[in-house]
Amino acid sequence: MTRFLWQFTAFVAALVLTVQPAAAQSILRDAETEALLNEMAAPLVEAAGLAPGNVDIVLINDPSINAFVAGGQAVYIHSGLINAADTANEVQGVIAHELGHITGGHIVRFDEGMSAASNISILSLLLGVGAALAGAGEAAIGVMQAGQRAALGKFLAFSRVQEASADAAGAEYLSLAGISGRGSLSFFGKLQNLEFRYGRSQDDDQAFTRTHPLSGDRIARLTEVYTADPAWNAPDDPALQARFERVKAKLFGYISPPERVLSTYPASDTSLPARYARAYAYHKSALIDKALGEADALLAMNPDDPYFLELKGQVLLESGRPYDALPFLRNATELSGHQPLIASMFGHALIATEDKEQFDEAERVLKAAVARDRLNPFAWYQLGVVYAARGDMARARLASAEQQVMRRNYPEALRSAQAAEAGLEPGTPDWIRAQDISLQARAALEDIRDRK
Repeated sequence: MTRFLWQFTAFVAALVLTVQPAAAQSILRDAETEALLNEMAAPLVEAAGLAPGNVDIVLINDPSINAFVAGGQAVYIHSGLINAADTANEVQGVIAHELGHITGGHIVRFDEGMSAASNISILSLLLGVGAALAGAGEAAIGVMQAGQRAALGKFLAFSRVQEASADAAGAEYLSLAGISGRGSLSFFGKLQNLEFRYGRSQDDDQAFTRTHPLSGDRIARLTEVYTADPAWNAPDDPALQARFERVKAKLFGYISPPERVLSTYPASDTSLPARYARAYAYHKSALIDKALGEADALLAMNPDDPYFLELKGQVLLESGRPYDALPFLRNATELSGHQPLIASMFGHALIATEDKEQFDEAERVLKAAVARDRLNPFAWYQLGVVYAARGDMARARLASAEQQVMRRNYPEALRSAQAAEAGLEPGTPDWIRAQDISLQARAALEDIRDRK
């Protein structure tokens, strides 16, 4: 009986990890990529009846082709999915499907599927115990194994229904937004080809073990829906596609091994995406002159592009030339409308000069950045450096608490927040914030203890 319970618990844990892996994986944050993904998602979010500002599109550093929701109104997309997609329209099809999970409340209803499966497993345990007490040991094992299979089947059937529901909702949102379903079908075709490549059968005999409907069935069903939709022949947005291609290349250059990047985008390719990818590959390989050469070539194409300015400033800063980086990062910050991630790098460059006269501007820039985006541990760290340099240790500890609670380092967050609270004037906004972090960290620690 103990073995069965462990097996079923392990199965449940595996399922939870498949829908909630974000905590164990690194999140990639890039101003240009986030702006593009949010723009791609905006018409779909509106079609789904959700408020665009309340839905986050989060990029996960994972080479697998996957996207998921994990509670709340956030869609998580793996970097591998961006790399596998050929068009922005394909990614929009994926986003539409995941929004279907959000509006369908599928994560909230996860407990329904688990409850039904658990009821079957508990019943099989009781029957198995009864058989064992009656002296039928082999029969008891058989009953419990059958119960485990039935519980698994019940849950996976529940999951397949949810996936089919999300498919239908995604098709509806694409239609309402006037976006063609061609990309959705194209991406399902990619998934089907992967299944064939890895020997995963499309036969119904294996449907029992699937969390998703058969890809072939999904394609057939959605083809009928999409081709009848007025948006089927809607052309792709060429400007959106061009931005997608440069972001895809940028991401590939940042994540992939430099030799693979340079093989995919050889020096003979002078297109914008190729130069973008090579700039990051050269920078990772410490080939600074070549990285700056690619950045300069991009700036020659568009000298007022904030992301090209950010790139050159980043290469200069991270190669030990913070003073040289300042004009590029200052311009990038201003041209981007003081985008928090870009502003954070600018603040970092001001601090990296080790010139105390630059610290006043660094504080202003970083405080504005965290005011617009509190979930930016790098900016909080840099702000803490400024406070510590001035001897304002209470606010330095508060800045540490902000980044520690975001990284789920709750013991350190609690200690930092308590130290900050002790050194701040009672009743001030910073003192109240220190209290809030203390309460949040303490509640998280208690929850962890309860779950253990």
